[in-house]
Amino acid sequence: MAFFSMRHGGGSGYAPEQVEAGRKRSDWQVIKSLLPFLWPPRDVPNALNIKVRVLSALACIFAAKISTVIAPIYLKQAVDTLAPAQASEAAVAIPLALILAYGAARFMGQAFAQFRDAIFAKVGVRAVRRSASLVLAHLHRLSLRFHLERRTGALSRSIERGCSAIESLVSISLFNVLPTLLEVALVFGVLWAAFDIWFGVVAVVVVVIYVIFTGVITEWRLKHRRESNALDARANTRAIDSLLNYETVKTFGNEDLEVREYDRLMGQYEIASVRTQSSLALMNVGQALIISVGLAVLMAMAAAGKVAGNMTVGDFTLVNLYMIQLAQPLNFFGFVYRQIKTSLVDIEKMFDLMEVEPEIRDKPEAKPLAVAGGDVRFDNVSFAYDPRRPILKNVSFTVPAGKMTAFVGATGSGKSTIGRLLFRYYDIANGAITIDGQDIRDVQQASVRAAIGVVPQDTVLFNDTIRYNLAYAKPHASDDDIARAARLAHIHEFIASLPDGYNTLVGERGLKLSGGEKQRVAIARVILKDAPILLFDEATSALDTHTEKEIQANLREVSAGHTTLVIAHRLSTIVDADQILVLDDGEIIERGTHGALMALNGAYASAWLRQQKSMEAVQAAEAAVRESESGFRAARVAE
Repeated sequence: MAFFSMRHGGGSGYAPEQVEAGRKRSDWQVIKSLLPFLWPPRDVPNALNIKVRVLSALACIFAAKISTVIAPIYLKQAVDTLAPAQASEAAVAIPLALILAYGAARFMGQAFAQFRDAIFAKVGVRAVRRSASLVLAHLHRLSLRFHLERRTGALSRSIERGCSAIESLVSISLFNVLPTLLEVALVFGVLWAAFDIWFGVVAVVVVVIYVIFTGVITEWRLKHRRESNALDARANTRAIDSLLNYETVKTFGNEDLEVREYDRLMGQYEIASVRTQSSLALMNVGQALIISVGLAVLMAMAAAGKVAGNMTVGDFTLVNLYMIQLAQPLNFFGFVYRQIKTSLVDIEKMFDLMEVEPEIRDKPEAKPLAVAGGDVRFDNVSFAYDPRRPILKNVSFTVPAGKMTAFVGATGSGKSTIGRLLFRYYDIANGAITIDGQDIRDVQQASVRAAIGVVPQDTVLFNDTIRYNLAYAKPHASDDDIARAARLAHIHEFIASLPDGYNTLVGERGLKLSGGEKQRVAIARVILKDAPILLFDEATSALDTHTEKEIQANLREVSAGHTTLVIAHRLSTIVDADQILVLDDGEIIERGTHGALMALNGAYASAWLRQQKSMEAVQAAEAAVRESESGFRAARVAE
C-alpha cells in the first residue's frame, strides 16, 4: 500500500534544496495520506484488527460525549429540587439520586475516554511503525547520488519529526476534532430544546469566533515554527558532522570552534523558539477573552430569564455548566489546531523526501540475472556525473569468466566509476554493460548486486559485533560458516584472542579495529557471500607495506576461480593480472599484461618505475622503524 503520494516520471536525481525547502500542501492532501492508517486496505497485515479498534474507539467517543452532555442535566434537576421554593424533607431522597446520577455520568465520560485511549493505542503506534518503515525503505531505494549529497543530521531530524507528526495527526483527527464537533452539536441541541434557539446561536457564534481567531493567529505563528525547525535542523547537522569527524576535530584542536558554531546556531534557534512561545501566550489570552465574553453573555441571558420567571436557578446553573464544559474542549481545540498546523509543518519535509524519485529503476519486465560464468563486458560505455564533465568516453573491455582484469590510472581517470556502473548505482549515457550477455539495465538491480562481492578501499562497519559485521553478507549464515570465512581471511585467530571473541563491538564505523583488521573483515564477508564476480576497489592502498602484502595474499586466495576486477593504485599488487587497463581522462590508453605493458615502455612503464623508487624508500623507512622498535624492546628487556 502506498502511503505517500509519489511523483511519477523520469528520475530527476536529487538536489538538497528539494528536501530542505519544503512544498506547501493543503490540509486535505495530508488527511488523504493519513486515511490508510485509520482505515487500512485489506492487503495490510492486521487490517481488520485496526478497523475494529477504530470503530470501537469511535463508539467510546460517542458514549463519552453523551455522558458528558447528560451530566449537567442531572445537576440542574438537583439544584431545582433544592431551591427554597421547592425543597422539603420528602424530596431529600430525590436530589441524592440525581447527584449520584450526575457523578456516574461524569465518571462514565472519563472512563469511556480512557477506554478510547487504550483501544486506539495500537493504531497510533502502528502508524509510527509503518511510516518509519516506509521512509527507511524509500531511502534505501534512492540512488547513490542522493546519499552522496544528503545532509545526515537534517535528514534524520526531519524523519524523526515527521513520524511523530503522523502519530499526532492520526490521533488528533479522531480524538479531538470529531469529539469537539460532536459536543458542540449536542450542547447546541440541548440549549435550543431546553430554552430557545438564541442560547444555542450564542454558543455557536462563540465557537465560530474562537475557531476563526485560533486559525488566523496560528497561521501567523507558522512562520516562526518553520524558522525554528530550519535552525534546529542546521544545528543538529552541525553537531552530527562534528561527531562523525571526531578525529579530524581533535587533530586540529578545533573543539572550541565546533562548540562555538553549534552554540551560534542554537542561539538563533533560541530566538525563533522564544518568538514561537510568546506568540502562543498572545493567542491563549485572546482565546480566554472570547470564552469569557461568551460565558458572560449567556449568563446574563439566563439571569434575565430567571428574573422574568421563565427560567429556574437550575436552568441558570445548566447554562453556566454547559458553557464552562464547552470551553474545555474549545481550549483543547485551540491546542489541537496548533498541533495540527505544527504537525503539517513537521511533516512537510518528510513528504518532500518521500517524493524524491529513485534515479535507478527496474524495468517492469525485468528478470533476475542468470549467472553462468560471470563474463563482464563494457561496450562503448560513456558516462558523466555532470553532463558538463564527462568521466568515461567510449570505454570497451571484456573480463572473461574466471579471469582477473586490473584498472590503473591517475586520480579522476574513471577507475572507481567503472565499479559503480557495474553495480548499477548509475545508468550509463551510451553503450552497454553486460554480465554473461545480459544488459544489467534489463535485469533486476538486486540480482546484479547479489552476483558481485566487493572489498572497498575503506571498509566501514556497523556499530555492532564482529559476528554481525561478518554475517552481513549472509545474515542467516551459521557460526561455523562465519568462522570458516574468518579463517580463510586469516582473521579468526585475532578474533579468538579478543576477550569477547566474535561478540566484540567494533565501534562506530569500525573505529576500534585497525585498517588491516577491517580489510580482513571485508575479505571474510566476500568469502561468505561467495559471489561469482569480485571487485577490489583499491583494497590495500591505505595500508602499510607489510600489511598490504598479507592482505594481497588473502585477496589472491579469494579471487581464485572468480571473475575479478581490481581497481589498483599500487601497481605491484596487480602484476599477475590477466589483463591490465590503463585509463587516462576517461579513456583506455594502454592494455595488456604487466610484461607487455613494460615492453611497450609507455605510461604504465613510467608509473611502474616511479612507484618502484618510491616503494624502495618507503620500505627502507619502515625497516628503520621496525629496527628502532626492536631496539626499544631490547633496551626494556635489559632494564
